Amino acid sequence: MNAEFLDSELFKWVILPFLIFIARTADVTLGTLRNIFISKGFRNIVPIVGFFEVLIWLISIRQVMQHLDNPLCYLGFAGGFAMGTYVGLRIENRLALGLQVLRIITAGDWQPLVNALQKHDMGITIIDGQGSKGPVKIIFTIVKRKDTALVRGIIKNVNPQAFYSIEDIRIANMGVFPKKGTINSKMDYLRSVLPDAKEK
Repeated sequence: MNAEFLDSELFKWVILPFLIFIARTADVTLGTLRNIFISKGFRNIVPIVGFFEVLIWLISIRQVMQHLDNPLCYLGFAGGFAMGTYVGLRIENRLALGLQVLRIITAGDWQPLVNALQKHDMGITIIDGQGSKGPVKIIFTIVKRKDTALVRGIIKNVNPQAFYSIEDIRIANMGVFPKKGTINSKMDYLRSVLPDAKEK
């Protein structure tokens, strides 16, 4: 880039604010992911993410400070912050990192649900409980977050009246989890439960 282009109105009022927006989106995305990695216990990658996060932030804030007379730079900086938060959460949702515990409480016939979970190699623990309307079974299972939707699908199809709650957990020692490739997609599960189900 030559000096004439950098001093042009196009660069000052359009390109520079856009570049600040992109840089801010990148650094806040990394910051959001860094916080998520910390909460999930992925500590080894956190320093690397933090390094690039701060480096990009320094570049973007330097440009804002050099162009304090340009309100579009402020809008690009603030807009990048909002977009970075959104993008970071979307990426984290796609990565589906960590483990979750499902507590399933059912007062009805619980055995089919247990059989369905065991069929997919999910470790479960069953204890007796007392609900407001009588005895219940409490079923605990710890699953990888990426499999949570599939477990919810099992509950919905096998025992839709069951109450369940889901919580994130940071650390779990040992445990039984589905083998890689056992559950590949929601359609795989539907085919296993409903043999006649066809992909739409």
